[in-house]
Amino acid sequence: MKIIECVPNFSEGRNEELFNSIKNVLSNTPDIKLLNLEPDADYNRVVVTLAGNENSIIEGAVAACREAAKMIDMAKHKGEHPRLGAIDVVPFIPVRNTTMEECVRISEIFGERIARELNVPVYLYEQSARNAQRVSLSSIRKGEYEGLEAKLKDPEWKPNFGECKFNTKLGAIVTGARFFLVAYNVNIKSTDIKISKEIAETLRESGRPKRDIQGKVIKENGKTITIPGRLKNVKGMGVSLEKYNITQVSMNLTNYNITAIHTAFEEVKKEASRLGAEVDGSEIVGLVPLEALLQAGRFYSEGKLYAEKDLVDLAIEKLGLRNLNTFDKTQKIIDYMI
Repeated sequence: MKIIECVPNFSEGRNEELFNSIKNVLSNTPDIKLLNLEPDADYNRVVVTLAGNENSIIEGAVAACREAAKMIDMAKHKGEHPRLGAIDVVPFIPVRNTTMEECVRISEIFGERIARELNVPVYLYEQSARNAQRVSLSSIRKGEYEGLEAKLKDPEWKPNFGECKFNTKLGAIVTGARFFLVAYNVNIKSTDIKISKEIAETLRESGRPKRDIQGKVIKENGKTITIPGRLKNVKGMGVSLEKYNITQVSMNLTNYNITAIHTAFEEVKKEASRLGAEVDGSEIVGLVPLEALLQAGRFYSEGKLYAEKDLVDLAIEKLGLRNLNTFDKTQKIIDYMI
């Protein structure tokens, strides 16, 4: 059996009615399994994880998006997380007995269909991108919802599906095929957002703007000069979590085989110490592959032999994955759920 994962990110983290509607519609979609639905009120965003075969995954994704489209109005949306629309991003990930190429085709079918059904512009990214400018989600998302109306007037940003018309309520959708992404946040025991932002800019692959001794951004021929970050395949930003009285270095690890979870955690600890701050654990948003935690367990085991269960438990402990919220490995590790 083919297994494809889909992880729609919707721009609503507080509406229980929406969450229940998504659960109900997916429960009535044949051959779809809802693996996780994880809202965050501060980010005002919910990450939904579902799995199915090559046909059911499209039906499940469309069904969930229809529900989100009914209840989210981007004209009223506020939240910490960058977003382009109500249905912000809908990636498809090969899990078992399928290929990246097949997931690219699935994303194209989904994109064409959802653009038509919801009358919304759709962009293809990552492995589905049709030009280099659209590979990166952050590139497509630049300007966010507030800048989308102007962006749609630029011929270079004509959507892959749908018309160049600004949908005030829904914004735009990004979809595509990609490798398993780990949404990973490290907690900083400080309310000073500047610390988390500096750490994120120092570590993320895209780096930070180069500045002169007065602190002004240096440009050449109108383009900002950047200092590359330390960690490959990492995107990051600083975010404030007021309800916990902390900030976070919020990261997307786009290939945990290149930059592992424990590597990101340890590098954030180093930078936080340099800036006079402390780390207080971390969190994984959505699901995580077993191998990503086993890598961390092996690192912290320091060469000692552990069973799989003990490696996972060691990773959870050393990364502080239960410091903010519960971390039930039977509900968070995708391999244990499929």
